[in-house]
Amino acid sequence: MQTPINRFKLALEQKIPQIGFWMGLANPVTAEICAGAGFDWLLIDGEHSPNDLQSILAQLQAIAAYPETHAVARVPVGHGHVGVALIKQYLDLGLQNLLVPMVETAEQARELVQATLYPPLGIRGMGGARGSRWGRWANHGSEANAQICLLLQVETQRGLDNIEAIAAVDGVHGVFIGPSDLSASLGYVGQQDHPRVREAIEAAFACILKAGKAPGFLTLDEALSRHYLSKGGVFMAVGTDHIMMAKQTTALAQRFKAS
Repeated sequence: MQTPINRFKLALEQKIPQIGFWMGLANPVTAEICAGAGFDWLLIDGEHSPNDLQSILAQLQAIAAYPETHAVARVPVGHGHVGVALIKQYLDLGLQNLLVPMVETAEQARELVQATLYPPLGIRGMGGARGSRWGRWANHGSEANAQICLLLQVETQRGLDNIEAIAAVDGVHGVFIGPSDLSASLGYVGQQDHPRVREAIEAAFACILKAGKAPGFLTLDEALSRHYLSKGGVFMAVGTDHIMMAKQTTALAQRFKAS
């Protein structure tokens, strides 16, 4: 059996817009509901949610029943010995698409590429586990590298200063601009739509596209999502499970209490 082709990675390489949804509720039932909605990709968040390896595995198993929807997971940290170990464990769960937060330099980017690839191209441990379907994909060790999609998250002024070099690193397939932390880093906390923030994001998109990579973004503002799509955004997250649930339950309660 052959290691599956990563169609999400192919879409990013071809700059075909991929509309996604952010999941932080750490629940396989929620993941299954979201997977059936028709999004191109779902982000399982390991940074700002109570996810662990077991809950991520359960969500991957739920999403697997919907082959048109691709799973992406964000590790809590990607740097140092802890980051390398976490990346190995996430990949061993069977993930082909990883998002790594708080990347600020090309050196960090190169280290992350190394962590995602088997030797001789990288330093990923030759385990595989569920990632090789328990050894049933006999050539997984030589096939897996070509299917890995590494997405790096730039969300600070320092990251913006180095974004051209970060995007140019071989083995990086997309660069995600984190709007919340970026706006805070630029001095505009909670103002993702501030003209200075928008200017910085659009300039970053231009650099990423010039390097031949895919720009990514998350915003709950539909007009802003469409704006950044028009600026070349490729993997665009347009909602989050916890915020959608909080808003809808609050609105429903208020409508009935008001009457």
